[in-house]
Amino acid sequence: MDKTGVVDTLSCLAQATRLEVFRMLVAAEPQGLAAGEIAQTLGIPHNTLSNHLAILTRAELVWGERRSRSIIYRVSLATLSQTLMYLVRDCCGGRPEICTPLSTVLSPCCPPREKLHA
Repeated sequence: MDKTGVVDTLSCLAQATRLEVFRMLVAAEPQGLAAGEIAQTLGIPHNTLSNHLAILTRAELVWGERRSRSIIYRVSLATLSQTLMYLVRDCCGGRPEICTPLSTVLSPCCPPREKLHA
């Protein structure tokens, strides 16, 4: 991802409703959420949500997949990853010990599920 892509991504998320939608979709991975469910949860009109989802889609932060009569939206983890990597690529001028708090924050938030033994 280049500087222009990162600026587009961050400017897209610099709006409260879009940021909320994006965070909802991150939490809903990998199943995604139907547009109607997002609108109902956030209490916003469907046409308003539609505009926000279109902006998020153009920025390649989310994508939609038709399932029957619904469109299920999912977050693009690849775009999120590329954006974060661009922001921290040159972290701390080659002194990784300074970046330890950052790497701790960016570590997976969900511990892997333990396998059940039969």
